[in-house]
Amino acid sequence: MRRGVMTLFSAPAEPQSHRTRIVVAEKGIDIDVINVVPGKYPEDLLDLNPYNSLPTLIDRELVIYDARIIIDYLDERFPHPPLMPVDPALRAQFRLAMYRIERDWYSLIDAIEATTDPQQQQPLRQLLGEKILESADIFKIKPFFLSDEFSLVDAAIMPALWRMKRYGIEVPASAQALGKYMAAVLARPAFRASLSDVEAAMGAG
Repeated sequence: MRRGVMTLFSAPAEPQSHRTRIVVAEKGIDIDVINVVPGKYPEDLLDLNPYNSLPTLIDRELVIYDARIIIDYLDERFPHPPLMPVDPALRAQFRLAMYRIERDWYSLIDAIEATTDPQQQQPLRQLLGEKILESADIFKIKPFFLSDEFSLVDAAIMPALWRMKRYGIEVPASAQALGKYMAAVLARPAFRASLSDVEAAMGAG
């Protein structure tokens, strides 16, 4: 397969791939995005990534897998606009937030997507909604996650929030700050540009 200088193998409906595409769009990076259905990997990917995981980034001779490593690399490789704070303590706080999002939100999304049984999905969806709403008050502090500027944390948050409607999770009136935050991110051209066709059809919660 002929590729450009930089290529991203991405799953069109998977949140880890989505957050990587959000960073690509925010940075305005010229990159070839190749949509891959999980489990049906092209030979290129099988040869390059021993874990056959998505997303996978190819930058010339460099192959990077794991979304956390990819987005850190992109933020350093393309420093403008910066998507992480300069202060080391605040950077650590942001990284801990991303860790919690993966543990508390993404793990539940993975479990929901792993089954087609509505009875098994329902408690997982309910728990995901509870986990998301537990964090609603934090969005009262700043326009974005603890910041006046969009960051890698926001890129991790939005793939989960974008899927709320898909999972039947509503934003209650008591969580107005969360709804305002979502509206602010959804208004960003980069977020719209990050959506695959599959994700665009999901709609917003």
